[in-house]
Amino acid sequence: MTYDVAQISELIKNRRSVFPKNYSGERVADEVITEMLENANWAPTHKMTEPWRFTIFCDEGIEVFANYQAERYLKSAGKNPDKEKIKKLKSKPLMCSHIISIGMKRNKSIPKMEEIAAVAAAVQNMHLTATAHGVGCYWSTGGVTYDKKANSFFDLGEKDLLMGFLYIGMPKQGKWPKGKRKAIDKKVRWIKK
Repeated sequence: MTYDVAQISELIKNRRSVFPKNYSGERVADEVITEMLENANWAPTHKMTEPWRFTIFCDEGIEVFANYQAERYLKSAGKNPDKEKIKKLKSKPLMCSHIISIGMKRNKSIPKMEEIAAVAAAVQNMHLTATAHGVGCYWSTGGVTYDKKANSFFDLGEKDLLMGFLYIGMPKQGKWPKGKRKAIDKKVRWIKK
């Protein structure tokens, strides 16, 4: 098996977080979302636990998601909820074509860190697939992520972990961010003897 390594490297180097404010409003084809999910399913997983769990919100489901997270915030905010935060929780999702909740089904026989890494690898596979299609994504850990009471809404058990949301949309013309990284030699140490 041979692959075009230069093309793969280019894809990896061009993967970016594209934020909802930079989405055009155009709907992403469900076939692209399905391909993203299929490629997520091929992430590395220790002992084949395949811990990733996803719920996809689209069309009217986006409003269901937006209203749910705003309601959860109101229940947890106490007497003085932040009105701007409520507005953001309700409006930001509406800029998206699809939103995918990212969950980890906990398997106690595997170290938690390995399961988290497997889910993160699955999300990277989705993000690279989206990039290949010119689709923007942004992985957010905000909203109801830290509210354990939200797990059941996303079809997760109380021992499972809600790891965030992948916001998806078609980028506006010219809104693909430029990348920058510090040189790898500042982050690597070689030991040869």
